[in-house]
Amino acid sequence: MSQFAITDAERQVADLLPIDVDPELALSVRDSVPFWFHTFALNRAHGIYTPGAARNHRYRIPALPTAFDGQSVLDVGTFDGFYAFLAERRGASSVVAVDNEQYRQWVAARWGIELNGGEGFRAIHGLLESKVDYRRVDALELGLLDERFDVILCFGILHRVKDPLGLLRTLRECNAPGGAVLVETYGDPSGESDGVELRRLEPGQVYEGDSFVYWGFTQAGLRKLAVDAGYQRTEAISEVEVDGHPRIMARLIA
Repeated sequence: MSQFAITDAERQVADLLPIDVDPELALSVRDSVPFWFHTFALNRAHGIYTPGAARNHRYRIPALPTAFDGQSVLDVGTFDGFYAFLAERRGASSVVAVDNEQYRQWVAARWGIELNGGEGFRAIHGLLESKVDYRRVDALELGLLDERFDVILCFGILHRVKDPLGLLRTLRECNAPGGAVLVETYGDPSGESDGVELRRLEPGQVYEGDSFVYWGFTQAGLRKLAVDAGYQRTEAISEVEVDGHPRIMARLIA
């Protein structure tokens, strides 16, 4: 089981999706997965949560619709699927969750834990008796789905692809008319006002042992990429710092 301590910040996010199964089952499921990325509330009364590695995602929550009633949702880079399951809980008519499972290399490099891929997602999917459709596919190949979505969630992914413009174009093609993409990505860590809107980062520069963070974005840089990708407008949502790391969020309107 992962070594990450569960903080109040992670509990606050996890409590948005209470699962609350029998404590014996909760412990069994928690301990059956060698690495949890997301924190899930398996049994709040007994304080049983999965020890997720993701730190303080509270800043994402205000950007999420409080209800997805009748909407189709695509969660890109879903990992353990927290946001896909939350969209389902909040009334989405259908949810597709995709991941190329590149995180297996990332987890092995940073924490020395070997994963097969999808362990956490399948565990929670079973507990919830969920209908979320999980597909192992690369984000740049989403056009192969031949589906259109009202809401696309792209959290923590744009800075991890070598071709961010290509990804935004692909997501634009997957948007239904009038749909939107919620993007959360790594900000510019330099803090310099030198006019650079998209900063190239070196392997291991952001997280030790993590060679898959390629870019730092400003809101202006993200806005220009969105225009080039065919979005009608971009709405800046927030700029925050989490454990010393800058993050930005925006809504891209198709």
